[in-house]
Amino acid sequence: MSLLIVGTMAFDALETPFGKVDRIIGGSATYAAWAASNFAKPIHQVSIVGGDFPKEEIEALEARGVAFDGVEVVPDEKSFFWSGRYHLDMNTRDTLVTELNVLAHFEPKIPESYQGCEFVMLGNLSPAVQISALQQLHKRPKLVIMDTMNFWMDVAMDDLRKALGMIDLLMVNDSEARQLSGEYSLVKAARKIQEMGPKYIIIKKGEHGALLFYDDKIFSAPALPLEDVFDPTGAGDTFAGGFIGYLTRINDTSFESMKAAIIVGSAMASFCVEQFGPSRLKEVTADEITARVNEFVALSNFEIRG
Repeated sequence: MSLLIVGTMAFDALETPFGKVDRIIGGSATYAAWAASNFAKPIHQVSIVGGDFPKEEIEALEARGVAFDGVEVVPDEKSFFWSGRYHLDMNTRDTLVTELNVLAHFEPKIPESYQGCEFVMLGNLSPAVQISALQQLHKRPKLVIMDTMNFWMDVAMDDLRKALGMIDLLMVNDSEARQLSGEYSLVKAARKIQEMGPKYIIIKKGEHGALLFYDDKIFSAPALPLEDVFDPTGAGDTFAGGFIGYLTRINDTSFESMKAAIIVGSAMASFCVEQFGPSRLKEVTADEITARVNEFVALSNFEIRG
């Protein structure tokens, strides 16, 4: 089974209560590809970068089975750049700098070699870009998941509604779910969003885990309590990459399989936050992933007697 990831490849400058880095690799497609590459190959990447994007970063992902035929390189321009500062609770952050650079004129191009991908992840991009990518596919994928954010709800709601009608699963956090649906209750919010198109909804709650909704079924996944959280920047994209990477590997989109995929995605995200950028994802081993997944399972595994 093959996986298509459409998203950003970028530079980040970050400041958290645990440290500061001036310029590291980031982007939704970068984090998702590193996570997914532990489970699925090939991964077909679609993105855009400037001439400043390090060649060695591309080569490292290629060595993990990531194809770059769909990544446009604009030699004389700069890659997307974002800078942010996290508050003490690590859930609140301030955007300091956003430089779109090449992302300002990103028009995704799906190469012929990418056609036929059964699993598709659309990272947090303009809904118009997400729609364009889907419209270029000759065949309807088995599963399309999409990420979005409050900003697109404010400035591109018409396009967002169109995109929602083209996908199978939407990933949002709790505040985004509430804004999109107009409902405070997350159960009601999920139902309202399902009426917009996606059959499955994942609502991420940060350190409080995640919820999966399908029809009248709900699954609650825990979050692993960690002693140290250095950088939560790519956690959501890492979660998504682990989630769809696992489903791609087992080639199953049932509700039961998605429950397992959420645990896998959560495990990958827990590695991501342990260091700045995707550096921890580059070194994590299969044995470490298995052990971490088992830790998640143990969190909510119990039996009632008597």
